[in-house]
Amino acid sequence: MNGAQGASVAVADGLFEVQPDGPHLIGSRCASCATIYFPVALSCRNPRCAEKRIEPALLPNRGSLISYTIQRYQPPPLFRMDNWEPYAIGLIDLGAGVEVMGMLTGLQFDAILIGMPLRMVVETLYTDTTRGAVATYKFAPAASGPGASGPAETGDAL
Repeated sequence: MNGAQGASVAVADGLFEVQPDGPHLIGSRCASCATIYFPVALSCRNPRCAEKRIEPALLPNRGSLISYTIQRYQPPPLFRMDNWEPYAIGLIDLGAGVEVMGMLTGLQFDAILIGMPLRMVVETLYTDTTRGAVATYKFAPAASGPGASGPAETGDAL
């Protein structure tokens, strides 16, 4: 995982999976109506769906920025960070009606643009004495451009 020596553990079980084409968020899809959920849903919440049968689904790992804000306070303990400093968090459109929130990385605040293409990456949040490097998903610029200095996509296994 980026920012860690060797493999890392995810901040929450079942959050993401690393595939040959990069990391993907783990969501769910209703086998009946095809509604997609993130995080994983136990049942389909679509009121027009008759079957409500959920199956695992890997979400696209590329999207575009819909909106963002700069967080200037430390996140809750689950998402604590070594070397904390203000960070950007965005709403990313992954297509097919799926929108997720995630931290933005690899760019300067003044280089963030609505509509910019993003790719999912995995980065270490903190190092825990018992678990080792603890990582989460983030979104980095999908293409080089002004202000982009994004991390490489991870290839390390969880």
